[in-house]
Amino acid sequence: MEWLLTLSGLKNLLITIVVFLAIDMLWLLVISKNLYAKYLGYLMTDQVKVGAAALFYFLFVVGLLFFVINPALAKDSWTYALFAGMFFGLITYATYDLTSLAVIKDWPVTITIIDLIWGTFLSGTTAWISFLFIKLF
Repeated sequence: MEWLLTLSGLKNLLITIVVFLAIDMLWLLVISKNLYAKYLGYLMTDQVKVGAAALFYFLFVVGLLFFVINPALAKDSWTYALFAGMFFGLITYATYDLTSLAVIKDWPVTITIIDLIWGTFLSGTTAWISFLFIKLF
């Protein structure tokens, strides 16, 4: 993971974090604003734990770079970035949502389905756009 400590690696990390946050904030603050409160309000806290959220975003983006974007850059393939990103998103979001469905009483199937679709879209789109920006800059 020495690539992360290079100037190029830090640039790629910054680009990918900005892209990921822009798309995910659009989802969380605009599109699905009331969705999670409707289905998961009984589990939600009043205050977001910013440290935990920041750590998630950092780790997720590092994983996306390591497993998807860096290989796509090596292959010079935007299609690899898009489709491997979609698969990465499906797997990572399924880890959380299917585990929650399996062990949390009354976990809504609707949220699981929506999250799997969202994670697939978010990760694929983030990897694809990040790939294009990294190639451009």
